[in-house]
Amino acid sequence: MDKLWAVYILTNYNKITFYVGVTSNLKKRIYEHKNKMFKGFTSKYGVDKLVYYEQADTAQSAISREKQLKRWHRDWKINLIKEKNPQFEDLSQTWSDPETSSG
Repeated sequence: MDKLWAVYILTNYNKITFYVGVTSNLKKRIYEHKNKMFKGFTSKYGVDKLVYYEQADTAQSAISREKQLKRWHRDWKINLIKEKNPQFEDLSQTWSDPETSSG
């Protein structure tokens, strides 16, 4: 089975800082962000709230989209998020722990 890739946007609790990333395992990657498993931008600025994601069929298309979103102005990203998630809710809150589940 082919991997399903995802491009995602995270923010911090007050929606000041945004982070755009790409992964082949969204649940696991968000778990890593929330648990600050890697030092870097997201752990330094508390950016761990999943507010947007979209799926891609290939790594190439996901990486291309990630690069595109990273070039966007802040307002464009906010408008994109608001289209699907107007309240900026953490979309990962209903997910189970990826370490203990298969889903």
